[in-house]
Amino acid sequence: MTKYSLRARMMILILAPTLMIGLLLSTFFVVHRYNELQEQLVDSGASIIEPLAVASEYGMTFRSRESVRQLVSLLHRRHSDIVRSIAVFDTDNNLFVTSNYHYNYNQLQLPKGMPVPAELMLTRRGDSLILRTPIVTETHYPDESSNSDVQPDNTLGYVAIELDLQSVRLQQYKEVFISTLLLLLCMCIAILFAYRLMRDVTGPIRNMVNTVDRIRRGQLDSRVEGFMLGELHMLKNGINSMAMSLTAYHEEMQQNIDQATSDLRETLEQMEIQNVELDLAKKRAQEAARIKSEFLANMSHELRTPLNGVIGFTRQMLKTDLSATQADYLQTIERSANNLLTIINDVLDFSKLEAGKLVLEHIPFSLRETLDEVIVLLAPSAHEKGLELTLDVHNDVPEQVIGDSLRLQQVITNLLGNAVKFTETGNIDIRVEQRNQLEGQVELEVQIHDTGIGISERQQSQLFQAFRQADASISRRHGGTGLGLVITQKLVKEMGGDICFHSQLNRGSTFWFHITLDLNESLLLLPPSLPDLRGKTLAYVEANPAAAQAALSILSTTQLEVIYSPTLGQLPKNDYDFLLLGVPIPYKDNVSRHRDKLMEALKIAYRVILALPSQSQIDAEEMKKLGAIGCLIKPISSNRLYPLLRMEAPYLLSLPPVRKRLPLTVMAVDDNPANLKLIGTLLAEQVEKTLLCESGEEAIALARDNVLDMILMDIQMPNIDGLRASELIRQMPHHNSTPIVAVTAHAVSGEREHLLQAGMDDYLAKPIDEAMLTKVLSRYHTVDAEPEPAKSSPPVEQPLSLDWPLALRQAANKEDLARDLLQMLIEFLPQVSERVKALLEGEHDDTILDLIHKLHGSCSYSGVPRLKQLCFYLEQQLRQGVNSSDLEPEWLELLDEIELVNSEARFRLG
Repeated sequence: MTKYSLRARMMILILAPTLMIGLLLSTFFVVHRYNELQEQLVDSGASIIEPLAVASEYGMTFRSRESVRQLVSLLHRRHSDIVRSIAVFDTDNNLFVTSNYHYNYNQLQLPKGMPVPAELMLTRRGDSLILRTPIVTETHYPDESSNSDVQPDNTLGYVAIELDLQSVRLQQYKEVFISTLLLLLCMCIAILFAYRLMRDVTGPIRNMVNTVDRIRRGQLDSRVEGFMLGELHMLKNGINSMAMSLTAYHEEMQQNIDQATSDLRETLEQMEIQNVELDLAKKRAQEAARIKSEFLANMSHELRTPLNGVIGFTRQMLKTDLSATQADYLQTIERSANNLLTIINDVLDFSKLEAGKLVLEHIPFSLRETLDEVIVLLAPSAHEKGLELTLDVHNDVPEQVIGDSLRLQQVITNLLGNAVKFTETGNIDIRVEQRNQLEGQVELEVQIHDTGIGISERQQSQLFQAFRQADASISRRHGGTGLGLVITQKLVKEMGGDICFHSQLNRGSTFWFHITLDLNESLLLLPPSLPDLRGKTLAYVEANPAAAQAALSILSTTQLEVIYSPTLGQLPKNDYDFLLLGVPIPYKDNVSRHRDKLMEALKIAYRVILALPSQSQIDAEEMKKLGAIGCLIKPISSNRLYPLLRMEAPYLLSLPPVRKRLPLTVMAVDDNPANLKLIGTLLAEQVEKTLLCESGEEAIALARDNVLDMILMDIQMPNIDGLRASELIRQMPHHNSTPIVAVTAHAVSGEREHLLQAGMDDYLAKPIDEAMLTKVLSRYHTVDAEPEPAKSSPPVEQPLSLDWPLALRQAANKEDLARDLLQMLIEFLPQVSERVKALLEGEHDDTILDLIHKLHGSCSYSGVPRLKQLCFYLEQQLRQGVNSSDLEPEWLELLDEIELVNSEARFRLG
């Protein structure tokens, strides 16, 4: 809708009615006057023709043309302003006489066949009027007879006169002109009145609008001036009053602003002083943080050194001749020392988590062995309190996964340790199930349920806060630093999962968390190493329902026929191939009664396996002497049960089959000498010919001169990396289809797909073990010989400075090779220490990343998990662009760990 101004609206409302009324009146006047003038012309013509018709009777009677012509000419001259022509016709419609011989008289003549009109007849043709009237004799006139039918006998003819309408046109135009002038005069008068009205209304309004606009712009002293009438005067007074109120409010507000500005200035001065103090406090805090980091690194060294000494000498003691009980005690000491070392590391982990510097490893490990190590470590503390500890890993949970096994053990240790700490009677049940399996990944849920004291609602809100505990009173029964659950929650979130719990006071608690792990595709489908137990029977006796359910789930994967009973006396028969007897917890029987139960079990089955509490392990050797084929520490796990089931023929041993080497020529490329030596040793046992290269250039040269069946290519190498070297080798005609397997320590998610898209045929993650290598070789070459059973992935131990069993596994259980790899690492460590010390003294080192990468690769094959973990973290930080000077605590920790590795290696290498 168009918006008109007030001026336009007033103009329209005033002029529109005036214009309409004037137009109507003028039109009526002109039309009326026009018709009136035409009627006057007709009347004038009638006054001419009727006397002429009477006067022409004589001439027509006696056919005197001259007399009639004179009469007609006289009338034409007298009325020439309106008459164009006069003509007289006889009864035969022939022209008798005319006043204008130059005019076409046919227009005045009646049409042929038309009778003479009996009375005055009017005809209009164009801009003229034609009047016709009959000429009758005096003997008879139409009005003298009552008879309406007039006979034509007395008609002598008729007179026709043509009148000119142009004679009245001028008068009509004058009338129209006068009407228009009157209309325009009225419009002008209306405009004058409208203008006066608009000036009296819109002028004051515009004045008020301008005044309001000035007030809006801040000119609060503006007022509406001038004399105004009626409502406009009231509006003027209202605007002026508003302006006065705004002025008063503005003055008051300005006073408040001045006061606030003064207060703010004083506050800013105080803030400036505080900022100076805060800056000084910040510098002190940064210095304190630096000192704290150094202190943590130093304390890490000071605390770990004696603990590693304890662990080292305990291992040395284990090498001597010991009884089974003594060996078990020493293993318990070693596990406890490792546990204490882990607790010390928790404090360091909390500091790293708070600083965002904790990096998770991504290495293959055996899930069930990892869980079993935690359970065996904490079982003694649970059994001492009389608690039944159960482990139920669902059968669909995969065994071989990739992730950070140490951190997973740390999470479960914290949760399980809390459950043992706050439970006095009952069960502690651990259940692991698969929530979802994606392509190359598995999502697991771990639940830990206890029957302990529970947690109140008030305490639950503080559960995941640092240094807070459910029982924080001075007389509390349970110890701890209050960091366990905080570290657990942060570690679970670092692993991409979440942790939740449910608890009721005096009714126990359930903690559960879910994490996502990558699947180890190279060992994913390996079956458990069990003999053929089809058709054999096993009797299982366990009084605790939860423990029985967990063990039955493990036994369901075997081919045994399992018969379960809560007691020995309820077994349906007395002849079984195996009998698995669970000793109740708490175990209060004396040795004699313990012996009696074993004797009773041996009557039922020849092969008896005892599941004992940790305290009863002291009787394990005696039980074996009495006939038991094995004793397990509760809870039962597949890793410890399956080896005993393999002893179906007691102590029946067979030599491993001799492996037939594959007729292949394989080239291995790695810039790390230790890695290259290990790969070469593993290949020498499986293929007929092996070529070793220390750089991409050497690999290209050897590939040019040799025909190869497979290439194991390290990815990260100086000068020419593995991808570029593979691309150049592919260009050789005899190697365009040779399988090239990528070998890299970066086992992150998506790395395999990236390398395959880059042109690699397969993928091996460091550290390489024998089973993985065998699977890759067999994938590209099929032999007729019976394949060697794949070995299970090595268990992941606690983070030690030197883990010799791990070193043996990484060297394919070849002790000489493990010693050589460790010796090569020890010879390389002084160079690393010298470079790191120079870096700490302020020297710039552009190649420190290459050095740490090389050290990381060497650690992957030498059984030094803590040193490897430090190298992994440092390499990740340096690759992300972190300044080396910001990693001072980590450099100090690296130097400490190098000293510990050197110290432990002296015991091992002599």
